[in-house]
Amino acid sequence: MASDHFAERGFLSATILEIAAVCGISRAGLLHHFADKEALLEAVLEARDIEDRERFRPYARGYGGMGVLRGMVDLADHNRLVPGLIELFVRLSSEASAADHPAHEYFRRRYERIRSSTGQAIALAIASGQLRPDIDPHDAALRLTATMDGLQTQWLFERSIDMAGAIRAMLREWMTPTGEAAFEAVVPAAEPVGA
Repeated sequence: MASDHFAERGFLSATILEIAAVCGISRAGLLHHFADKEALLEAVLEARDIEDRERFRPYARGYGGMGVLRGMVDLADHNRLVPGLIELFVRLSSEASAADHPAHEYFRRRYERIRSSTGQAIALAIASGQLRPDIDPHDAALRLTATMDGLQTQWLFERSIDMAGAIRAMLREWMTPTGEAAFEAVVPAAEPVGA
């Protein structure tokens, strides 16, 4: 409920009193669990990170870099089912670009971590002959991350945008025939969280 409120109002406009009311508890009750609005925001963001890590775990097991890339496509497809989370992410990441925003460091570290792990997955897929050898892993990771986030923002305005299809098309431009077969062969060992 707090994440929905942050998504609707943004961190700067949301108040502890409003969030407590939405959650059906008193302001004092909410502050008993979270020291302040910043601590609540941190908990909301950590919960999303945990869910995302759990969602990717089955893709990474046994499929290497191509599994991670397939997981990104499937995550983009899943995201259309959770518009509130997309609204939260887009609003907060934009607000947090200000250096004094409480989530500034969180988003800076998050982007750094995502680009690094995506770059590693791309490098592994290149080494396995699944992606073209002329692809630069760091540049491709930056482009893929930017495309994912840009698609989410555009999707909020136009729900007919096929985020997963756009990511899949981008990856297909980089794939070798071996990579296409490996991509299609990815079947996670367990259903991702929330599926």
